[in-house]
Amino acid sequence: MSIQVSGAAGAPPQNAKSEVVRRTANFHPSIWGDRFINYTSEDKDIHFRKVREVEELKDEVRNELFATGHLSQQLGLIDALQRLGIAYHFEREIQEALEHLYTTFNDKIDVNDLYKVSLSFRLLRQEGFKVSCDVFKKFKDEDGRFKESLTGNIEGMLAFYEATHLRMHGEDILDEALEFTTTHLKSTASLIGNPLAAQITCALKQPLHKGIPRLEARRYISFYEQDASHSKVLLKLSILDFNLVQSLHKEELSYISRWDISCIGQLPEYMQICCRALFDVFEAIENELAKEERSYRVSYAKDAMKHLVRAYFDEAKWLYQNYIPTMEEYMHVALKSSGLPMLATISFVGMGDIVTKEAFDWAFSNPKIITASSVIGRLMDDMKSHKFEQERGHAPSAVECYMKQHGVSEQVVYDEFNRQVANAWKDTNEEFIRPIVVPMPLLMRCLNLTRSLDIIYKEGDSYTYVGKEMKDRVASVFIDPIPI
Repeated sequence: MSIQVSGAAGAPPQNAKSEVVRRTANFHPSIWGDRFINYTSEDKDIHFRKVREVEELKDEVRNELFATGHLSQQLGLIDALQRLGIAYHFEREIQEALEHLYTTFNDKIDVNDLYKVSLSFRLLRQEGFKVSCDVFKKFKDEDGRFKESLTGNIEGMLAFYEATHLRMHGEDILDEALEFTTTHLKSTASLIGNPLAAQITCALKQPLHKGIPRLEARRYISFYEQDASHSKVLLKLSILDFNLVQSLHKEELSYISRWDISCIGQLPEYMQICCRALFDVFEAIENELAKEERSYRVSYAKDAMKHLVRAYFDEAKWLYQNYIPTMEEYMHVALKSSGLPMLATISFVGMGDIVTKEAFDWAFSNPKIITASSVIGRLMDDMKSHKFEQERGHAPSAVECYMKQHGVSEQVVYDEFNRQVANAWKDTNEEFIRPIVVPMPLLMRCLNLTRSLDIIYKEGDSYTYVGKEMKDRVASVFIDPIPI
């Protein structure tokens, strides 16, 4: 950025070499070193034996467990499949079961069973079915408060809590329910001997809807294993599948972690190596997609990257001009510099036939879900990182902009931004309600990007400073297999 700014002020003669002085951010050294490069695949015979076993277990699940016509068993099975990370093997069966549940929702659901109602509501909302939050009115007393008797149903309260995170704008009953369940679950989690205590503690810290699926699966497998009523078939399938997917991730990481030695000769100007690396990546992708007549996608990826770089340049100018923009000015640029529009667009490039030119045009039209994701990422990031960034010299964050424009304290800003983040999650949830404008897998890409932001910035800036908790999370998903 400093090269561009100094160039804008007045370019030096072409034969002169300007010395670029860059601020240092004092980033800590790489935690992983060359761990991901040094990947050794397991024996092929062992690998194929595991793959065959997974296929056999999948058939067993279909033949035995999906055969049940009992609603509560089906709900429990679908929930387990999703939380164990193996639902992608049974998408058709799950879709058929949920469509049947939706058409008979009001007739079959026992309105007095908090667990069933909450679980059904969450499972249907996750798949975009428009179910009304009025189903929870039955759980209120004559004074309009949630019945105190509900607090004794710990499993139901936990399911109710998870359901509240699928709420949309105007659903005040779910806003109330979140406060109600959070308050009582906090006290319940501290009770000695409560078998759900650990699960409740994790849920309060990281709600299921806001968690990264692979990370949630790794955690839930441990909980599921301790449940005396667990299915041995599901447990074995989930462990085998997790380890196989992890092996695939390790192989992919080994490829993308390698440094191209041919770039070493391009080091004279630090921006050149960055640009060259980007061009090389785009060129490689374009050549690969050309075989499938999809090379047009790369132009969208390049445009998304250009928008990001222009936003970085705008922020660089603010820094060097000591300019603090209004919140409106700031967010216009900062939603782009959050990187989410670029990441969402580029994540579509490698998808199959489900992605069309119209899908890319949609991504560039500032759809609500991408804007919401950008708001969540930008505001959460700024709240956690603005202090140490300002100490080393950085463009103003949303915190400084809001404080100056409105003349309020830092805490008032935090409260306002947390409210905006909560509303952005409601925007995200609304985008999944049918009919949807783009296929569900594209919306899921956007949602998973948002989930990663919630994980990274919930407790601090774990993107810049990776602490033990984030390191353990990475290791649990990408490094340490689950013992069988």
